[in-house]
Amino acid sequence: MSTTTLNPAPGETSLATLLSTLKTRLHPETFVFLTLAKGEAPPASLFIQMLFREAEGLTVITTQESAEAHRLEYIFPSKMITLDIHSSLEAVGFMAAVSAKLTESGIGVNPVSGFFHDHCFVPLGKEQDALKALDTLARIRAVDDGMSSSWEGTVTRDCNTPPFDV
Repeated sequence: MSTTTLNPAPGETSLATLLSTLKTRLHPETFVFLTLAKGEAPPASLFIQMLFREAEGLTVITTQESAEAHRLEYIFPSKMITLDIHSSLEAVGFMAAVSAKLTESGIGVNPVSGFFHDHCFVPLGKEQDALKALDTLARIRAVDDGMSSSWEGTVTRDCNTPPFDV
């Protein structure tokens, strides 16, 4: 099997562009975090949004519904907000700016970067405040960059599509 390295990584790297064109997508499901012991595999029918191997065990992000259906203990009920711009994995400062804006609003965030997009898991009940904060961040940056005349309206929208299949 051959491997290919893409240089540079695809996606937007300009922080100004990432922030001024930021759009968000709120997913309707409630997500949770859980851990499985080192070497333990998740149940085959468990919905998996993300897996991450750590020295202590396997971190799983799944829906609350799926965790409860499998009687798995979980923490951090949260909503996932997708930052709907194809950010490069090499982009510098994007998640720092997003995190800083959410911090300014008193909202904790667990960010996850996928190949195409970044995602923010925010505490259940704080999602509307987080959307408002991110909307403000994008609007301020768009005005600063002289893009206000091309603004398309609100940045936030609900995502009514089911979670991604793995």
